[in-house]
Amino acid sequence: METTKDVLFKGKKIRKALFQKEWWFSVVDVIEALTNSDRPSVYWTAMKARVKEDDGFQLFTICRQLKLESAD
Repeated sequence: METTKDVLFKGKKIRKALFQKEWWFSVVDVIEALTNSDRPSVYWTAMKARVKEDDGFQLFTICRQLKLESAD
């Protein structure tokens, strides 16, 4: 069974990985597809900072970081 796979959403590649019997998706890839941002990693960094400031918690506590193959 595959443990990693790319899918297309709105013409953009979304990386995903099988982790504990669930498919997990790359947040940065989803942000790029939904916002058409040229720099989705910067968008994600700014969003994490806003959530921490506005809501008082850090997103990495609810978002696991998995190793995915990148384009670069």
